[in-house]
Amino acid sequence: MSDQPIRFTEQPVGYTDWLADLKTRIHTAQQRATLAVNRELVLLYWQIGRDILARQGEQGWGTKVIDRLAEDLRQAFPTMKGFSPRNLKYMRTFAEAWPDEAIVQGVLAQLPWYHQIALLDKLPGPETRRWYAAKAIEHNWSRNVLVMQIEARLLERSGNLVSNFPDTLPAPQSDLAREALKDPYRFDFLGLTEAAHEREIENALMQHVTDFLLELGAGFAFVGRQVLLNVGGEEFFIDLLFYHLKLRSYVVIELKGGKFKPEHLGQLGFYMTAIDRQIKHAQDNPTIGLLLCKSKNKVVAEYALGDKGQPMGIAEYKLLESLPEELKTSLPSIEQIEAELARLAP
Repeated sequence: MSDQPIRFTEQPVGYTDWLADLKTRIHTAQQRATLAVNRELVLLYWQIGRDILARQGEQGWGTKVIDRLAEDLRQAFPTMKGFSPRNLKYMRTFAEAWPDEAIVQGVLAQLPWYHQIALLDKLPGPETRRWYAAKAIEHNWSRNVLVMQIEARLLERSGNLVSNFPDTLPAPQSDLAREALKDPYRFDFLGLTEAAHEREIENALMQHVTDFLLELGAGFAFVGRQVLLNVGGEEFFIDLLFYHLKLRSYVVIELKGGKFKPEHLGQLGFYMTAIDRQIKHAQDNPTIGLLLCKSKNKVVAEYALGDKGQPMGIAEYKLLESLPEELKTSLPSIEQIEAELARLAP
């Protein structure tokens, strides 16, 4: 065979757009096919689990029948995985946890089987399982991210921050803002203790920006750190600036290394005004402010927000509260992290 490259004629007008459209349609078809296969598999597993439950409950079959069923199914379908005794027990637990077939078909079948196992293993009841399942579908979480969010108690922290959103934003925007922000934020992935200062935390967050974005939640896009603002010929610097794609708003985040003080909101409000006047586009919604502090008195925070006309929220962040001394000394410093990143850079 010739090693000469294949020569194509010049692309006709419109070919590039047509090819892009075909690629999109092919990807969409592949995704639909994968979802269809997954939906059928999850429903099949639920039906098997339901049958096991019925026969054990109504006909008194013992637990040993699962071992026998696993062996018979493996012999009948040698190329198929998923018929181990352990997985068959999960099928039974799955059917027991979700007796309503409509929920399985309409919601749960959108998630892969190993997501279902994580929901069963990590959560105690149907309401919390349904909440995390909905979030996993909405944000397309992998199983590992789902487990991480469960272990980080996302449900308990969502919409929990002190804010004035109901008074400063229209109802749909207010509800979405409350859902998008949480309290407290967990920064334990930074490896810093409670003694860390603001700049140390800020530096570490930028070194772990992927984890930081994951903790902030879906929809946040990083704009910049120490963003320069020129107001009246004077320079000011915002700690962290983000844009939230669903809220269609800039989000100013200010870090405070100590306890919340009412005067912190004056600085935050000043930055928000500058963003609204200098950076925000006409189609953007008003800028939102998030003050992250080490601790706060909830009543003081509510009072401080009482007369503010800009949408603001106040939340705590949690680092590593108590570590054994031998672990503290083994944690890398910011300088060590930066040096390692420089070494790995291409």
